[in-house]
Amino acid sequence: MFPPQSAVPLKPIPGSYGLPFFGAIKDRLDYFYNQGKDEFFSSRVEKYQSTVFKTNMPPGPFIAQNPKVIAVLDAISFPILFDTSKIEKFNVLDGTYLPSLSFTGGYRVCAYLDPSEPNHTSLKSFFMSVLASKHKDFVPLFRTCLSQMFIDIEDEMGSKRTANFNDSSDAMSFNFVFRLFCEKDPSETKLGSEGPAIVDKWVGLQLAPLATIGFPKFLKHFEDLLMHTFPIPFFLVKSDYKKLYDAFYASSSSVLDKAESFGIDRDEACHNLVFVAGFNAYGGMKAWFPTLIKWVGKAGEKLHRQLANEIRTVVKEEGGVTFQALEKMTLTKSVVFEALRIEPGVPFQYGKAKEDIVINSHDAAYEIKKGEMIFGYQPFATKDPKIFYHPEEFVGHRFVGEGENLLKYVYWSNGRETEDPTVGNKQCPGKDLVVLLSRLLVVELFLRYDTFTVETAVLPFGSSVTLTSLIKATST
Repeated sequence: MFPPQSAVPLKPIPGSYGLPFFGAIKDRLDYFYNQGKDEFFSSRVEKYQSTVFKTNMPPGPFIAQNPKVIAVLDAISFPILFDTSKIEKFNVLDGTYLPSLSFTGGYRVCAYLDPSEPNHTSLKSFFMSVLASKHKDFVPLFRTCLSQMFIDIEDEMGSKRTANFNDSSDAMSFNFVFRLFCEKDPSETKLGSEGPAIVDKWVGLQLAPLATIGFPKFLKHFEDLLMHTFPIPFFLVKSDYKKLYDAFYASSSSVLDKAESFGIDRDEACHNLVFVAGFNAYGGMKAWFPTLIKWVGKAGEKLHRQLANEIRTVVKEEGGVTFQALEKMTLTKSVVFEALRIEPGVPFQYGKAKEDIVINSHDAAYEIKKGEMIFGYQPFATKDPKIFYHPEEFVGHRFVGEGENLLKYVYWSNGRETEDPTVGNKQCPGKDLVVLLSRLLVVELFLRYDTFTVETAVLPFGSSVTLTSLIKATST
C-alpha cells in the first residue's frame, strides 16, 4: 500500500528505460559522449516537463546488472535520499554497481553499509570518535600543511610565472590526512612521496566506469568499451594498495587500538581507515579544494577585497586564527557554502526504496515502488531556481544574514547542512571538518594575498586550476 496522497497532484513518473540492454547503452552514450552530464539531465527535464523521471544511469551492461533509476533533480524531491527509514543504502556508494571488494581488502567498508547493519554502527561510531579525539589538531596541522603548499606555489610561480594548484593541493591534502590519522609525515614511511599517485590510481580504477578520460570523439566507442563495459580488475593496483595498507597499518597503532575497543578487528579497521583516509578524505579534497579556489578566483577582485578585509580584521581582533575567529567570518562562511552549493564535490546520490513510497517535487507527487533505485543529481537540486535566485551564478554573500535560512537546501554532505551526522544516517562523518578546512584555506589565502586569477579546465572528477597571478598582501 502506498502512503496517503499529498496536496500536490499524483502523477505517473514520466520517462523510459528503452529496450532491454540497448536502452541502457543508448543512455550511456548520451550521458558520456553525445550530450554530456548536464545536457543529459536538462534535456530530459524539458522533454518530460518534470524534475522526476525514469532513465538509465551508467555504467550499465555489463558492469551493472540493473541500470534503471528514478531521477530526482529538484530541491524538494532530492532529500528523500537522506531518509534511511524509507531508503536503503546497501552497496550504493558508486550507484548501480559495486567495485570488486578486492579494492577494500575483501570487506564491505562503512561507505557500502546501510545504517540498519550492525557493522555500520560500530564503524561509523569508531570514525566519529577518532575525529573527535583529533579535534585540537585540525587547525594547527592544516595551517602547517597549507604553509608548505603556498611556499611550493610561490616557488613554481617564481620559475614558471604560473602554478598548477592541483598538484600542490594534492600533496598538501595527502600530507594532512596521513599526519592526522598516523601522526607522522608520509615521507617517513615506505610511501615516500608516492602517496597521492597511489591513491589516485586506486580510486581512479574504482570510479573509472563513471568517467571519461577525454579521448577524441572518433574513439568514443573504444573508450566506452575500455572503461564502461567490463569491471576494472584489482590486480592493476594490487601492489600499490598493499604498500598503502602497510603504511597505514604500521603508522596508525593508536587508531587501530581504538578500533578494537569498538569490537572491530584490526585488519578490517585498517582497510576501513585506508578507505576513509584515501577515498573519502583525500579523494574528496582532491576534487573539492581546486573547485573552491576556482569559484573564489573567478568571483573577482571586489569579493577578494571584501574577504581580505573581513579575514584580516577578525584575525587581528581575535589575536589569531581560532575556532572563535572563524565563526565570526560571516562572508567567508557564506563563500564556502556557496561553492559547496554551486558545485558539490560528490554530485550523485543513490538509494533503493525500502517500501512503497510517495515523493513530492514542487508541483507533483509520484509513487515509487519497493526495490526501485532512486538517483539524485545534486548540482540540479542545489541550483533549483524555485529555491535560489540566480542559481547558476556564484553569489558570495548568498548565505549571509537571512540567507542562512537557505542552508537547509545545501546537500553536499549526503544530508542537509543544518543537520548532523549520526550512526543512524549516511551523512558524512567529516562534514564539519570539511567546512572548517575549506574556511581555513580561504583564510590563509587572503592573509597572504590580496587577489589572484585563475585559468580552469574540466577533469574527469572536478577541475584543474592554474594560478595565473598571485598578488601578495599589501596590508595586514
